[in-house]
Parts: sequence; structure tokens; C-alpha cells
Amino acid sequence: MVSLTADMSPLHPDRNLALELVRATEAAAIRSVPFIGRGAKEAADGAAVDAMRAFLTTVDFDGVIVIGEGEKDNAPMLFNGEHVGTGRGPQCDVAVDPIDGTSLTAAGRNNALSVLAVSDRGTMLDASSVFYMDKLVTGPAGVGVVDIRLPVAENIRLLAKALGKPVDEIVVSVLNRPRHDRLIAEIREAGAGTRLMTDGDVAGGINAARHNARTDMCIGVGGSPEGIVTACAIKALGGHIQGRLWPRDDDEKQKGQDAGLKLDGYIYEADELVRGRNTIFVATGVTNGELVAGVGRENGYVYTESVVLRGTSGTLRRISSEHLASKWL
Repeated sequence: MVSLTADMSPLHPDRNLALELVRATEAAAIRSVPFIGRGAKEAADGAAVDAMRAFLTTVDFDGVIVIGEGEKDNAPMLFNGEHVGTGRGPQCDVAVDPIDGTSLTAAGRNNALSVLAVSDRGTMLDASSVFYMDKLVTGPAGVGVVDIRLPVAENIRLLAKALGKPVDEIVVSVLNRPRHDRLIAEIREAGAGTRLMTDGDVAGGINAARHNARTDMCIGVGGSPEGIVTACAIKALGGHIQGRLWPRDDDEKQKGQDAGLKLDGYIYEADELVRGRNTIFVATGVTNGELVAGVGRENGYVYTESVVLRGTSGTLRRISSEHLASKWL
């Protein structure tokens, strides 16, 4: 089997799969531009899906969608089991979210991203039968320190000590949902601050793991697909991620059990969410955010900003691109 790191071989110095995949997230982000702030999240998602699928067909890899997005809200999607790529090159598991933050896009709010992650074939957990996951994400300081089984106040105290700063300087990202009301109260009672996210917990997780970000931890229940995508990024950042699946009812729990998933509070560690270090994560901003700038238009050009994270090298690259608007919009 061809490895994801084949592009590092001296025989193929310029065959960088990571940089090829950026073209797909750029396309998805650009195609969503006409729908930003228009209140039509399904239309935005559909345009992004079509653009991402079209560009993935041109990439030299043999990809299978393990984690697609859209089923839980009947949106368009790159479906689980779909084959993408030319069929030549490395055999990969693929997780996609053409727009992480469709509601953000529809409302014109910050932190919507187009994201795509890949790992070697057979290494990515297929959690698609259970739509939600309880997650804990930190940067490298949290590795071996925090644990999702501990009370949040204890994790905050432990992380503050590891980071060498007072508890009242710790900032925790949480999706702003009724299910998190008690969690948010516990964070504040512990003396830490909160950054409440309206949507887009992929960006929230990655920002918590970056060494120069303004948040220190991301916790709470979000999408399972987003959890797998985030795990690919965390591998490159050297951070900490744990997850436990959160079925909404008995029927979904049974589906998860039938799929062989571990439930009843089982904690998935990083190497169970995505095995190995051969991970690639790419994201392009749809709307402005802390991680990347959103798509911009000016004087006949479209501007995009993307990040590329590679687990094998532990490298984060930023890519700023200019595109002729006449070719795209």
C-alpha cells in the first residue's frame, strides 16, 4: 500500500498530497460565497459539496469517504463509502465537511470553514452511525494531564498548572447549546472564562490546541464527524483529544452497537479516533475566523486563506491564494 508520506520520497519531491487537497477546500469555500448571509444553508452546503467532489476527482489518490457530513440534517453530502480521487496513489480514509458551520455561513457569522482530512486506509474510526460526540481538546500541555472523565473544574486546574498560568486566565470554548448550560456554569464557577461558539466546533478544537491561540481548552458535545476531522488536526499539533459517543436515543444507540462502536461512556483516545501519525488536515476559511480569514472579493479577484496540517512532520502551513473571479463566480 502506498503511504500518505509517499510525497516525501526523493523520487517524488513535488507530489504533495496535502497541497493538492487544498484545491478542494478552496473550491468549496469559493462556491459558497454567493450564499453567505443569505439564510440558505442547504444551498450553500450543496454548492460546496459539488465543488469539493469535482476537485477531489482530479487528485491522485484512492480515497474512500469514511466520515461524510449532511445525513443528520438531511443536507447534501459526500456520502459514506463514496470513492474519491483518480484511484492512483495512496489509499486513504477521508473525512469531509464541505462547510463546517452552514448556519454560520447562512447568517454571515464568523468561523465557517471548509475542511477535509485524510489518513491511511483503515485507520479512521467510522463513527457515522452516532451523530454526536462529547469531546475534550487541548494543546500539548494537556497530554497526560487532563482527562474527560474528571470534573471540568479539575481539568481546568490541572491545565492551568501545566501551562504555568492562573486559573482565571484559562479560556474554554463550548458550543452555546442548552445541553451545555450546566457545563458553562461549572467552567465559570471554577474561575475560568468561556468562549461560546454558535457553531463550528472544528475551529474551536483546533484553536484550543494551537500554541498561540486565545483559548486553552474546547469541551462539550458536538458532531462526531467534526470530532474525527479535529483528531486528524490534533495529531499534527501534538495536542490532546478524547471523545465519547453521545447517542440521542435508544435507536441511535442500537445503530452504534450494530456498527461495532463502543458506547456506554467508553473513552476514545486520539489513537483510536485516528490510528497512526500519517494524517493530513486542510481547511479553507469561508467566513472570517481566528484560524483563517474568510473568502474575500476585490477588483476581479477572489482571495482565500487555508491551513495545512501534517501529522508526520508536525507542520502547520498557511496558504494565501488569489483566484481570478471570472473563473469562479
